[in-house]
Amino acid sequence: MCKIAVRDFNRHRDSRLGPGASQFQDGELSMNDEELVPQRKAPAAPTDAGETPVEKLQALGVRGILWQLARHGQIIDVRCEMPQCYCIRGRSYFEARSARSDWEPTADHYPRLKAHGGHLTPDNVRLAHRLCNRRDYTWRTKINALLATRMSLEEIAEKLNAEKVPTMHGTNRWTAASVRKAFVS
Repeated sequence: MCKIAVRDFNRHRDSRLGPGASQFQDGELSMNDEELVPQRKAPAAPTDAGETPVEKLQALGVRGILWQLARHGQIIDVRCEMPQCYCIRGRSYFEARSARSDWEPTADHYPRLKAHGGHLTPDNVRLAHRLCNRRDYTWRTKINALLATRMSLEEIAEKLNAEKVPTMHGTNRWTAASVRKAFVS
């Protein structure tokens, strides 16, 4: 490379460093404290151009406490909040309320069940698919009744298996551990 080309290259390189910056002989950059060149920020993640939770719930025909929670910013994502979701299309898939299907949105009394005096209040509700809610309720009521008779978790698991109560997602039999997980989730 000729001397003129090298000089032009170095001038171009130095102009890219900005004022107050220099380059050591080994190619390492140095900045003095007088003037810092702002760094380019990584591009922000694209915002969801879709509907808001309020609009999604309205389109599904949801009213009542779930709609109120979304309107007040207490539901930020329309998805099944049950510990075990059974919808093969995913937690975010819902069908309209008028369909009376397994995948319509429902309000789940949680953490305090309706049977234990729980009410649909902002501090005692979560969004769920109808089927997920129904299965969870079935487990909780059966397990509660059996715990009240002072049965062990192992005995409860045996009874649930004998009665062919549907198990938690991903298991084929009730165990003491799965009974405990279903009860406390």
